[in-house]
Amino acid sequence: MSKENSKGQKKGTAAKTAKTAAKTETVTTAAGTSAAIKSEQAVKKADTAVAATAADTAAVAAAADREGEEALYKARFERHLDELKWLYMEMYGNGSMFAELCDNLHRCYMERDQSLKALDRSRELEPDWYKKNDMLGMMFYIDNFAGNMKGVESKLDYLEKSNVNYIHLMPFLDTVEGRSDGGYAVADFRKVQEKLGTMEDLESLTAACHERKINVCMDFVMNHTSEDHEWAKRARQGEGEYMSRYFFFDNYDIPAQYEKTVPQVFPTTAPGNFTWLEDTGHYVMTSFYPYQWDLNYRNPRVFNEMMYNFLYLANKGIDIVRIDAVPYIWKELGTQCRNLPRVHTIVRMMRMIGEIVCPGILLLGEVVMEPEKVVPYFGTVEKPECHMLYNVTTMATTWHTVATKDVRLLKQQLDTVNRLPKEYLFLNYLRCHDDIGWGLDYETLKRDGMEERPHKKYLNDFFQGYTPGSCSRGELYNADPVTGDARFCGTTASMCGIEKAGFEQDEAAMEKAIRQDVMLHAYMFMQSGIPVLYSGDEIGQVNDYAYKDDPNKAADSRYIHRGKMDWERAERADDCSTVEGRVFQALDRLEKIRKSEKVFMSTAAAWTVETWAPGVLCICRAFEEDKLVGLFNFSEEDRTARIHETGEYIDLLSGREMEALEVDIPGYGFYYLKKKEE
Repeated sequence: MSKENSKGQKKGTAAKTAKTAAKTETVTTAAGTSAAIKSEQAVKKADTAVAATAADTAAVAAAADREGEEALYKARFERHLDELKWLYMEMYGNGSMFAELCDNLHRCYMERDQSLKALDRSRELEPDWYKKNDMLGMMFYIDNFAGNMKGVESKLDYLEKSNVNYIHLMPFLDTVEGRSDGGYAVADFRKVQEKLGTMEDLESLTAACHERKINVCMDFVMNHTSEDHEWAKRARQGEGEYMSRYFFFDNYDIPAQYEKTVPQVFPTTAPGNFTWLEDTGHYVMTSFYPYQWDLNYRNPRVFNEMMYNFLYLANKGIDIVRIDAVPYIWKELGTQCRNLPRVHTIVRMMRMIGEIVCPGILLLGEVVMEPEKVVPYFGTVEKPECHMLYNVTTMATTWHTVATKDVRLLKQQLDTVNRLPKEYLFLNYLRCHDDIGWGLDYETLKRDGMEERPHKKYLNDFFQGYTPGSCSRGELYNADPVTGDARFCGTTASMCGIEKAGFEQDEAAMEKAIRQDVMLHAYMFMQSGIPVLYSGDEIGQVNDYAYKDDPNKAADSRYIHRGKMDWERAERADDCSTVEGRVFQALDRLEKIRKSEKVFMSTAAAWTVETWAPGVLCICRAFEEDKLVGLFNFSEEDRTARIHETGEYIDLLSGREMEALEVDIPGYGFYYLKKKEE
């Protein structure tokens, strides 16, 4: 064989090898060049095949995820379908509207962010996640706290420093200045007030909170809309479709019948339950203020649309939905239009809708009644309604105890709460955005010689600082000269005397005021449920009288305790030589004790013990092997509590070992006594 033929054979072999291996080797012969070209094509095909395979794998995975999500949704939906359909059809008898509702539930689920769906799944695996001892809330108005939503986001470090992992953003949806009722007259359920930000800002805030394991609560005002809402505007123009979403009457006959049985919410500032609209020639039902029109839930369109609004807001990252004025939602002629059975039907359907679309969220009901009377709003174990309710009456009874130095009624109130099933969770607080209404148990007080009208006057005089020995400061709200009824407004710190002591530069009085303030928080933390602070309470912030200079707020004395957060004072939180530091550091210690001790779990057993000492309350808690005895002196005088709890105890604050038999407690003092292991 010639050398030339030998070389050509080798080159041909090399080309075949290159072709087979899909390599682009450089060759000089025609055969080699051809092989290289074919090799490049093979590589491209191979790359394309790999890319196609990866794309197919991703597509398959995505399809599997979608199938998994659909399967999960279907399981949730089918679990509730029979009951939801039965309740809906029994109330409305409208199959097409129910079908529309179901279609929109699925749409809202598909629109829900993946991170929120993941949160939903984790909470479904741990349904009692919110009943632990690490929950601490804080409520505030966004503008007063930090200007706008971006401002709140910039203050998350401070909230974490305050041990807060649950923030209640007071009403932030679109409203009209001067006709807002503190934001509870909503003009648009899908728009944030411009001064506070945008829906995008809300999503950014909730996402930032979730990264820090902070839960976000908002108000959902179901009972009424603003007269500036699109529905109300169209109703005012005479459109029957929209008039039917409210309660319109062309004469006073039916409104007059309602007025015979329906109590007035604000008899002095907004008397009556109806407003005459001169431009339409109709009366419209307005239980709260003339610019807040009551919604007619007899109309299935109202229920459906409000549920779509509820889910829209849940999809913005809201964790806890506070249902405003729950008892008022359903109206019936010849009744008080309060706490009617249909209210529970609506809340039950809302609970199921949430569990289908966004099961990670909680429903918080605003029901202002005694604990034993609010129980129906929890529903039953089989058919639950609200996850949580406010412990309003205990809050009012606490301040009654501060004024009278008599713990008997408070002890009775706590005994009632402690006897309720542990599935029922209350939110406990000393002060909130609202006034204090003296809705006490006057049947019990009457046995102790306290009549309702004079006792209410005594309480209001005491907390205004008119009574000898009172150190409180504040103002009345909605005072009725005919009935003598009135509600009270003021911050925790001002009601405890911090405002008065600061104004008078009285250090001894300040020391006493701070002791009382801290003792009340320590007592509040011992109650079963979730403790909630009002913004500013953590630094002892006092009443803000600047509201009187604002024409849109001057008539509403509740703004005295809704003052702006004083960030200069907040900077003193670490300085124990200041009032702010003394309060903040004391509460910080209590909050950390609560988070570290299992006896503060909401499911722990709790009961009160007789102390045989005027003004001293004893609360015991037990969980598994742990037991804690809390002693709280509501009197400024030193007292001895004879509780005769056997065993040895250690005070969690001082570390001092002591017996819990006859315990000497200084004025406005308290103890957290943990039983030592035997």
